[in-house]
Amino acid sequence: MSETPLWMRWAKVNLVGAAIVGFGVLCFKYTTPSDEQLISRMSPEVRSQYEREKSLRRKEQEELIRIVKQTSASNDPIWMTGPIKSPLEHRAFQLKDKEKRERDVAAEEQQKELADIKKQIDEAQQTARLENEKAMASSGKGWLGWGK
Repeated sequence: MSETPLWMRWAKVNLVGAAIVGFGVLCFKYTTPSDEQLISRMSPEVRSQYEREKSLRRKEQEELIRIVKQTSASNDPIWMTGPIKSPLEHRAFQLKDKEKRERDVAAEEQQKELADIKKQIDEAQQTARLENEKAMASSGKGWLGWGK
């Protein structure tokens, strides 16, 4: 039994690994659209919105870079974000506000439904009372069929 040398097996492993990585890089390079191709495939409304907001995104990026430079120049620890608020805290407040608003809306809807149901019950009772009075008046008899 002739066994291949260890260096030959490692060479095969490295060659196959490099081929897999190279294939992945080529697939990524030739299947990913460029920015221009992606923008040209957008609908006209989305494309116009993209163009309108382009300067806003550029200004936001410049502001972020300015804040990062300011933060890196200071001697504060990295976790001190300075003028940038933590996105986690902001989302938590938004979530609480959203949940409270949803509870309030649900409570209002429930109150409206209860008022509608109460109104329907009152109307049904009023109708039944009127029908009962009409039936009593038209029969001319009292209770248990005795005359008045």
